[in-house]
Amino acid sequence: MTAAVPIRRPRVEAEDDCVLPFAVEPLDVRGRVVRLGPALDELLANHGYPDPVARLVAEASALGVLLSSTLKFSGRFTLQTQTDGPVDMLVVDIAAPDRVRAYARFDDKRVAALPAVYDAGALTGNGHLAMTIERADDPNRYQGIVALTGGSLEDAAHQYFARSEQIPTRVRLAVAEEIRPGRASGWRAGGLLAQFLPREPARARVSDLDPGDAPKGTPRHEIAADDAWLEAQALVETVEDHELVDPDLSSERLLWRLFNERGVKVFRSQPIVARCRCSRERIARLLNTFDPASRAGMVENGRVTVKCEFCGRSYDFDPNEIGVDQKSS
Repeated sequence: MTAAVPIRRPRVEAEDDCVLPFAVEPLDVRGRVVRLGPALDELLANHGYPDPVARLVAEASALGVLLSSTLKFSGRFTLQTQTDGPVDMLVVDIAAPDRVRAYARFDDKRVAALPAVYDAGALTGNGHLAMTIERADDPNRYQGIVALTGGSLEDAAHQYFARSEQIPTRVRLAVAEEIRPGRASGWRAGGLLAQFLPREPARARVSDLDPGDAPKGTPRHEIAADDAWLEAQALVETVEDHELVDPDLSSERLLWRLFNERGVKVFRSQPIVARCRCSRERIARLLNTFDPASRAGMVENGRVTVKCEFCGRSYDFDPNEIGVDQKSS
């Protein structure tokens, strides 16, 4: 005999910096809702990003947290872009389940030349998005790569799940700047991921991908989407951007708005923190992997200074600490 599932009204108090798992069992849907607030401000601090770049980093961070939260083991999840756009590299690095850091490399002049309306595709340009999973107990890595062709991060996520995982998935992302009276403004990011995971695998089958080189006139192999998934997608499409970032709307109330007619279960939320893995000891070990000549070339004004690109923290070393003999150099 199974224990009864407690039924209650959705929580009114909003929670920032956490991921809330949920399930809509009548529709065979499982998913996550993420809200980032103060942790996002900490991720962006010390970088001085222009607003469009800060918005892109926030959006990528929300996506990275959503994807990494599906891991059932401790390890590392990395989302990284390499493109020809004004933001030519973007990295979101997550030590599962809760520690996230992020960094973007950009060309200030190219970013400033873009139209005022935010466009993630214009910022990233063309290239690829790689998602890498590393288990703590496994030396092997799993990596999925999708093309970036001037589209949004949502588009890239959908392409990844369609090609690599073949799981019907819908992702929504939103970012907003929060104006706080009497305080400095800050950033908020939110996201929702819903996946169709029926007990019968045949119900989750999807149409074949376009092979690209089939003879002209060859009919495509089409499979009609399951009615339950069509309903779930339609509901997810009704989510407004402001609902994903509203500091006064809890994730539970948002899910209730979407799925109350079908019934939605929520599970224990997972807190998220902005925390870099850098340390003085780690940086020293890294410096000692360089050959002596390279280390000697790092000395400026009698010191060696290294800045962590993720958190912006600087580490200062006496050359003798990393094996540089200034008398002989």
